[in-house]
Amino acid sequence: MKMKKLCYLSFLSLLFCTNIFAQKVQFEEYDLSNGMHVILHKDNTAPVIITSVMYHVGAKDENPERTGFAHFFEHLLFEGTKNIERGEWFKIVSANGGTNNANTTQDRTYYYEVFPSNNLELGLWMESERLLHPVINQIGVDTQNEVVKEEKRLRVDNSPYGQWIPTVFANLFVEHPYRWTTIGSLEHLDAASLEEFQAFNKKFYVPNNAVLVVAGDFETEKTKKLIEDYFGSIPKGEAVVRETITEKPITSKIEATFEDPNIQIPAVFTVYRTPAMTTRDARVLDMISTILSDGKSSRLYKKLVDDKKKALQVAAFNYSLEDYGAYIIFALPLGENTLDDLVVEMDEEITKLQTELISEKELQKLRNKFENQFVNANSSVEGIAGSLATYYMLYNDVNLINTEIDIYNSITREEIREIAKKYLNPNQQLVLDYLPKKEIE
Repeated sequence: MKMKKLCYLSFLSLLFCTNIFAQKVQFEEYDLSNGMHVILHKDNTAPVIITSVMYHVGAKDENPERTGFAHFFEHLLFEGTKNIERGEWFKIVSANGGTNNANTTQDRTYYYEVFPSNNLELGLWMESERLLHPVINQIGVDTQNEVVKEEKRLRVDNSPYGQWIPTVFANLFVEHPYRWTTIGSLEHLDAASLEEFQAFNKKFYVPNNAVLVVAGDFETEKTKKLIEDYFGSIPKGEAVVRETITEKPITSKIEATFEDPNIQIPAVFTVYRTPAMTTRDARVLDMISTILSDGKSSRLYKKLVDDKKKALQVAAFNYSLEDYGAYIIFALPLGENTLDDLVVEMDEEITKLQTELISEKELQKLRNKFENQFVNANSSVEGIAGSLATYYMLYNDVNLINTEIDIYNSITREEIREIAKKYLNPNQQLVLDYLPKKEIE
């Protein structure tokens, strides 16, 4: 019996080691002569290929009088190219068994296609067309202007709680362009000339401001030749020079109110400005979020929703960005409980983290959760492609796709307490009362 148990444990140990090894992401990276960075991740387990390009341009790169440009380009660059007629982009992709999408943040814009692997060349050609031959004319600008307006109406203006992100960031940042969000201002887009859109494209959509990721089922040497054929001759652009904008520390509580005509139940947000996503401190704050609100056994959920029944919902998360972050806690009151009641309760839980060490058991649970998240993030070729691009563009370290979990696993109970003390204090806090709009009598 003892021998069987030892054999079983040895098998589990071997299986565990094999799984960890299997999660290691192999990749190759190099630069083209025009400055475009290339990352290749080969995975021949399924006949699928991802071609993706991330550009280092987001909402923070916009003129304060022309906000919304980066997100607008996410739409505009599907309009067509010199060799892809207007309205044909999505038809070509779907006719060849593929899917595609794009997304924009404050820091970067990401485009990608997922094709059967025999369409690798098609994916590369389409992304090179987007970069080299985009057609930016008044018809496309006018068309996408209407698309963006409709998106804003649906997701922001007419969506319950749709204004909380713009309101939080407008109050949390004074100088930094994070003070506006990616959707930007429709008035700014309406006022912009065609020449301004063309200049934005010329400045930011250049190979030396981009990373190309090819991930999936491909032959390495053939793929490198195709990449050189389609991207190597694209002219290098002017270097993108960014100004470093530093915010003064928040030293006294900021109080703000917003009235939303689309809600009946108020909400309260307590928010703190936090450091860049690349810092160790930001990763500690990620762990604090998990302690406070990840799952029904988390501290805030158990206290406010289950035990005291003061909140319908509560959550905490670290909104990490390239230059700064925002640590956000929010709750919706239940019954006659007030927003002030919820703030007191939320602050009490922060104080506990600042004064008491979490248990070893809690720490191990945290590490297990982050291990699981790490594995899931790298469980698909599509997810790996996005991670490789992000780690290169925003972290300047592609191998974090394999090693970032080691950082999380090295975080101590003492660090969690100290980081809570450092960033999550009442005098560093924005308190936003998010209220139903009052009817005019």
